[in-house]
Amino acid sequence: MSDTFYEYIPIILQLLVALGFVTITILSSWILGPKVKTKHKLDPFESGLTPVGNARVQFSIKYFLVATLFVLFDVEVIFFYPWAVNFNHFAEAANKWDGFMKMLLFMTSFLIGFIYIIKKKALDWE
Repeated sequence: MSDTFYEYIPIILQLLVALGFVTITILSSWILGPKVKTKHKLDPFESGLTPVGNARVQFSIKYFLVATLFVLFDVEVIFFYPWAVNFNHFAEAANKWDGFMKMLLFMTSFLIGFIYIIKKKALDWE
């Protein structure tokens, strides 16, 4: 076997231990858990109150759209921070324009997406 395989042995062992733990935990809870299902056990528990109405409330798609856009742009903004912190390091590098051009490309794609969202009025509430 090659040396590369031996470098992955700790990762493989950790994966096997994690999968074994999950398997043993799920199987033991299934084997040791109660099997009798009564109407009282299957009723939803809402802090001791009797449930009223349907639990499935419809939300506007705008809520999910804003949440998705928030996550998307939040993750993109997170990539700005390491670049801003290490900007001096990039400026001192031999090819200082390389990092700047890559970030300019990233910021341009970020702004194009943001302008697209504004033009489609995805953030406007009715």
